[in-house]
Amino acid sequence: MERFRNHLIGVDQGDVMLFSDFQNGGEMWTGSGPRERRRAVRFAAPFRRPPAVQVTVSLWDVDTASAMRAEVTADAVHRDGFDILFKTWSDTRIARIRVAWMAIGELPHDDDWELY
Repeated sequence: MERFRNHLIGVDQGDVMLFSDFQNGGEMWTGSGPRERRRAVRFAAPFRRPPAVQVTVSLWDVDTASAMRAEVTADAVHRDGFDILFKTWSDTRIARIRVAWMAIGELPHDDDWELY
């Protein structure tokens, strides 16, 4: 459970087109075996420390001739942003993926200070 030290809680969210490989014959559409895509996301403002981040597929355009296999995660979460990491494998063919995300965390407070 995440516990916050102050009343300044921030929520940031977005929707990112991760790739559209059917248009240009990219590897997610034409390839096979393990494949992944990573996209850096920057928050509108930094959090006090790394927030909780949730990601979900908001658009899923796939070929139905094979099984649909995919994993989408928030990776490398830090105060300023994170990476969306999408993976697929075997003979799955994915035309395009859009990912929605939401970050919830503690914001910096004017009374915060650090000793150096």
